[in-house]
Amino acid sequence: MPIRKASHAGAWYSDDESKLTRQLDQWLSLVPETTHVKDVDLPIPVPNARAIIAPHAGYAYSGRAAAWAYKCLDLSRVRRVFILGPSHHVHLKGCALTKCTELATPLGALTVDVQTTEKLRDTKQFSMFSLDQEEAEHSLEMQFPYLKHLLDLQGKSCPVVPIIIGAIAHSDEETYGKLLAPYLASPENVFIISSDFCHWGDRFGYTFYSEAQPPSSKPGDALEGPYAAPSARSIPIHQSIHALDQEGMEVIETLDHQAFTRYLSKTGNTICGRHPIAVLLAALATLDNHEEEGSECHKPLIRFVRYEQSSPVTRPQESSVSYASAFLQLGGNE
Repeated sequence: MPIRKASHAGAWYSDDESKLTRQLDQWLSLVPETTHVKDVDLPIPVPNARAIIAPHAGYAYSGRAAAWAYKCLDLSRVRRVFILGPSHHVHLKGCALTKCTELATPLGALTVDVQTTEKLRDTKQFSMFSLDQEEAEHSLEMQFPYLKHLLDLQGKSCPVVPIIIGAIAHSDEETYGKLLAPYLASPENVFIISSDFCHWGDRFGYTFYSEAQPPSSKPGDALEGPYAAPSARSIPIHQSIHALDQEGMEVIETLDHQAFTRYLSKTGNTICGRHPIAVLLAALATLDNHEEEGSECHKPLIRFVRYEQSSPVTRPQESSVSYASAFLQLGGNE
């Protein structure tokens, strides 16, 4: 079986083990030992934080934001890690699994859980990525070094299950959510959801602008209509982007899969990991409807703990990508 090489090392992140380790340690050290978000005051790592949403841009842009997600993750009982990310280069109508047995990083290799991968393949709901397709995709790879480093810090080793989520329909998100819900129910598994948030600018084909609160109540465009003239915009573009992403994060925090779909339909927000996020929400809905005794999946809680933009856009000719980090707590604070 093939080994997936660290194809983006040396470009998207350092291929030098010592340098990469120092960078990850530095970003992790900037995360405080406690977090207070809205109504929640919790220690970090967050007890029973069994899933995170983390960005996947080059580490120079998103490495600091990603540290907040990874620092929150509770690996105390982990035996398996699922990593879900979007497909950027291959048009994928369903979801795909890896053919590899190992995933290389500059910090050492991660081992693929071949047995679990085969179980998922047996459902007939997954295709298989070729090695070339897999190595071209960055959404999963950008999570590997952080995960490997965090496991090493805790003296742990566990296999991973990489899954590429395609451009699937709402009903398919529910189907895959149901398939993965039993794994999410087990405290021995953690999930990493790989997603950047708004990709704003003409080069992304997305120039949403709104002064409304919430932004989805009155969608607009910075290049067209009444907001095309700079004098007509009462708030900077980057503030509009922040409000747009904030609305999306608040919708995700409600755990409402349907509401997230409606938000995306209204705003068209270019959250590249929207389908992996939606699969997580669909899995949570399944757990909520069929909670099993001893599953420890009562009182799910999603909270965003970090938000950044690659640059503060003030003119329509500029562009930016947003990065948001969150944790999912299942089972409370025990």
